Amino acid sequence: MKRRDFIARAGLGAAATGLAAPALAQTAPTLNWRMTSSYPKSLDTLWGIAPMVAERVGQLTDGAFAIQTFAAGEIVPGLQAFEAASEGTVELACSLSSFHIGKDPTFAFDTSLPFGLNTRQHIAWLYYGGGREAVNGFLQGYNVHAIPCGNTGAQMGGWYRKEINSVADLNGLKMRIAGLGGTILSRLGVVPQQLAGGDIYAALERGTIDAAEFSGPYDDEKLGFQKVAQYYYAPGWWEGTANVSMFVNLDRWNALPPAYQAALEVACSEAMSHCLAKYDANNPPALYRLAAAGAQLRTFPDEVLAAAYAEAGKVYDEFAASNAAFKAIYDPWREFAQQSRVWTRVAELPFDYFLAMQSGQPSE
Repeated sequence: MKRRDFIARAGLGAAATGLAAPALAQTAPTLNWRMTSSYPKSLDTLWGIAPMVAERVGQLTDGAFAIQTFAAGEIVPGLQAFEAASEGTVELACSLSSFHIGKDPTFAFDTSLPFGLNTRQHIAWLYYGGGREAVNGFLQGYNVHAIPCGNTGAQMGGWYRKEINSVADLNGLKMRIAGLGGTILSRLGVVPQQLAGGDIYAALERGTIDAAEFSGPYDDEKLGFQKVAQYYYAPGWWEGTANVSMFVNLDRWNALPPAYQAALEVACSEAMSHCLAKYDANNPPALYRLAAAGAQLRTFPDEVLAAAYAEAGKVYDEFAASNAAFKAIYDPWREFAQQSRVWTRVAELPFDYFLAMQSGQPSE
């Protein structure tokens, strides 16, 4: 093709595109949705998912699909965000499914299982191991569609007023902990308490609870736990990852134009990457600051980890035996997890372990 002909045709194509775009825009409906979050604005990373998704959806739809965001407590309390989307009070809720294991333990799969997958494995399971299909099949019964939109990575094991040296030290311990981790710890004598993020500090300060877990150093520092509890434990075996989802009212999702569905998917995917990257960038310096401020870093004794791991296996077997929905997801999930751990043990773990051993402790 001659250069002159190419330019002429390219110009015609641009003109045609210019004519088509307004026509397309005219066919796109104008929508105004509301999104509630389970997180207060002080937790800038978790809360930040909401405005990030809303802004990106607006950009991708040239402002036709507008989403107004609300922090925990502005429309409904943080732990009621999921119900608000399910019932249609709002169209969207940014939250953790594991807050709702009291309804059904199957809710835990979307967020994570104790002693389950790490972050990369969990994302792989969601997108390439049948996880999203399984989760959304379950959530249809609650009139909700889930889109992954954030992740904390591996979490810490929480803040304690006293040291944990044995399983016996867990007996009678009142601890804020969400999800199946609380179920497992209750078998070891812990008294689990479920509190929204903004309510934890006051309960710990007043002695209403003896210990609390929330996330990792960056968020924990903002919430001030180091001021009211001395001992900071790892690992957070109940959340080796924590997937945050955007819960969409299913009726509204099904009625959403495909282009708008795609915009919401893209925006949530981008928000997940930014959320995880922000935690990975900010947790290390926050851990150093906490140690410098007097936090006493500890690791759980092997006795405690082994006892918790054994109880986790029993809990999952019990759920699978009595809950068909749990079993339907658990059986293929367990096979995926076993294969993923082989690869991690061969390649990822030796690499990470060697490099970790070359680094100093936070107090150094």
